[in-house]
Amino acid sequence: MRAERGKRIAVLALAASVGGAAVAPAALAEEPAAIRPSDARAGTERLIETLSARLLAAHSATAVLEAWCAERGLAIDPHLTAVRVPGPDKPLSGIQRERLAIGPDEPIRYRRVRLTCGEHVLSEADNWYVPGRLTPEMNQVLDTTQTPFGRVVHPLAPSRRNLSLKTLWTPTDLEMPGPEKKLFYVEAVLSTAAGVPFCEVAETYTGAVLARGER
Repeated sequence: MRAERGKRIAVLALAASVGGAAVAPAALAEEPAAIRPSDARAGTERLIETLSARLLAAHSATAVLEAWCAERGLAIDPHLTAVRVPGPDKPLSGIQRERLAIGPDEPIRYRRVRLTCGEHVLSEADNWYVPGRLTPEMNQVLDTTQTPFGRVVHPLAPSRRNLSLKTLWTPTDLEMPGPEKKLFYVEAVLSTAAGVPFCEVAETYTGAVLARGER
């Protein structure tokens, strides 16, 4: 049953919670400890489904993560920081250029960051964007600061078109996810209010999103 519920994320199900039949204490006592249903696993699955559903339904992953950070009390200041990850740029494929409606010679910028809330690294993101479709001020902020992309481009009133959602952890996995465990992966294209695509993102969310603060 848990494996079947886990499959719903992989097909972009937007259910925010999962129901389950109650198990009598006597039945639990008769089962070997290794195969007893785990409330912790079920709770983890529900949290993952809830967050992924919010991300799929939203126009801004930054806004969703900041609200999540505040809701779970992960930091006094729930605003995200985009910490640049050093390394070579990942080239944009021809299919990605088609999705962004740009030619082979159109300049593209690449940004890889870890989105942090306090001490928690909630996700890692690859971001390919068309600088010519942003304002000079936006490009400068992206080049010189740790401001999350979603906050920088907020004046464009962007919308997100989801391309894929891939589950990287399910309740059938042997180990519970730690803060660095990759939970799920989302690909999306961002467009302006006028419908002009300007960015493609690939976001990997980690087990740190499952943490609960004391605030």
